[in-house]
Amino acid sequence: MGKIKIGIIGGTGLDANVDIIKEPDKIDVPATPYGNPSDSQVTVGKIHGIDIVIMSRHGKNHDVNPSKVNYRANIWTFKQLGCTHVLATTACGSLQQHVKPLSFAIPDQYIDRTHGRESTLYKVIHIPQAEPFDRTMQGMIEKACKINNFECTPKATVVICEGPRYSTVAESNLFRSWNCDVVNMTACPEVSLASEAGLIYASIAMVTDYDCWNQDETSVSVAEVDKMMAKIKSKIQVLLPEVIRLMGEHDWSDAIKRKNTEAKEAIMTP
Repeated sequence: MGKIKIGIIGGTGLDANVDIIKEPDKIDVPATPYGNPSDSQVTVGKIHGIDIVIMSRHGKNHDVNPSKVNYRANIWTFKQLGCTHVLATTACGSLQQHVKPLSFAIPDQYIDRTHGRESTLYKVIHIPQAEPFDRTMQGMIEKACKINNFECTPKATVVICEGPRYSTVAESNLFRSWNCDVVNMTACPEVSLASEAGLIYASIAMVTDYDCWNQDETSVSVAEVDKMMAKIKSKIQVLLPEVIRLMGEHDWSDAIKRKNTEAKEAIMTP
């Protein structure tokens, strides 16, 4: 079996969460060709004997807004540190009644509505994105949710807004009309950059609210998200190690080779 190393991206509410790692250590982040990543240090250690690297997407003080995250430097850091996979966590809003707050969504497809973000590692590359989120990892996340009786929505479509503001009601209803399941601000270009780097990527979306379309529920706000994240944090601390355990039982050799070959063949001008 091919050896794996998993980069974990901690999103809103989980920026400093290293409790799941055994004997964590901090290491300085090496320089990247794309500037500084979100943090000057990352946390390393092991979970179920698997090497792990944890990075805070928004910085240790949560002072980097979604539009200003250096996604290229973050992904390149994982690549430089020898990661084969990226398992991202993110807060999101629900766009469908059945996708309930305090549950999980497992992104399968995305609609990118960001603009102006640095979104490629190369001068010219045409990276395939028919299946941007790894299907095998998605299945493991779903299985881990079932093992722990956590409600989840598999094969979710996520729409990514530029932010940092939240949606208007008109926008929220537009996204619903597109049959999107959840909305967030950070999945792009993170997922496509991971593909360019040859990293196998999946995301666990933590549902905190009903955005603003549902007039029977409280509209999304910082206070509401913080309140819900405090409640769901204990679940993610259980879920992440379970997913990593399942990943450690799988032979990723062929998948790693395919992902790296796909990335190399997509480059037209480095």
